[in-house]
Amino acid sequence: MSGVIDAFIEGSVGIIELARPEKFNCLSLDVHDRIAAARMEFEANREVRSILIRAQGKHFCTGADLTEVKGKLNDPAALDHFIAFGMKNLRALETSTLPVVVAVQGLCLAGGIELMLACDVCFAAETAQFGDQHAQFGLIPGWGGSQRLTRLMGQRRALDLMFSARWLKADEAREAGLVNYIVPDAELHKAALDYCQTIATRSRPGIAEMKRLVREGADMTIDQQMRLERDAAVRALPGDDVAEGLDAFESRRKPAFKC
Repeated sequence: MSGVIDAFIEGSVGIIELARPEKFNCLSLDVHDRIAAARMEFEANREVRSILIRAQGKHFCTGADLTEVKGKLNDPAALDHFIAFGMKNLRALETSTLPVVVAVQGLCLAGGIELMLACDVCFAAETAQFGDQHAQFGLIPGWGGSQRLTRLMGQRRALDLMFSARWLKADEAREAGLVNYIVPDAELHKAALDYCQTIATRSRPGIAEMKRLVREGADMTIDQQMRLERDAAVRALPGDDVAEGLDAFESRRKPAFKC
């Protein structure tokens, strides 16, 4: 798969690489469609244990393809499709059975930060910068940015970031809960890939279930969350991967999960 993205497998990692550096990797319908196709291909491949999203060029992604947006402003149905399709694609990444890791260099703005927010773990280059650029141009988020920013940062910090349209440096983004790891620019892709390869040694069903518990439990009461986890644990504990993990612990060896 090539053109607006490159998608390939390296080891046990499905890699989705934004490939429009000349357009700052902006997100069009075609880009979203190809991301969705790659995600589904990786989910169906039992050898793939995680997804890594990264980008070519100086910047990760500076937002939606505004040329495409402008062409739809007088067509409400087409505009709604553009927003809905992008929102559906990012939600599918967020709820994927595979863990999704993102590696960010340069600028990650507007639609780019919305893509980043839909991922599970974020690596940032030391010189990366993050921002919600919509207010500067009279726009508002359309792919979940207002909601995911608020969940991760809290209302006051999210509103400040959206109102001011300012950019956060990598260390500020980490302090705000948007970034997990900061690494030297030259080491970004290797560090993120190494992390993904580590995930590959885990139980794929176990990782998927932990991700589901976190995502589904976010809107529940604490009692509902405890029930959700209890039911999941009762289902998981008799499984083959748990048996292998316990045997490996007792034998002081690394587990070799079959699933």
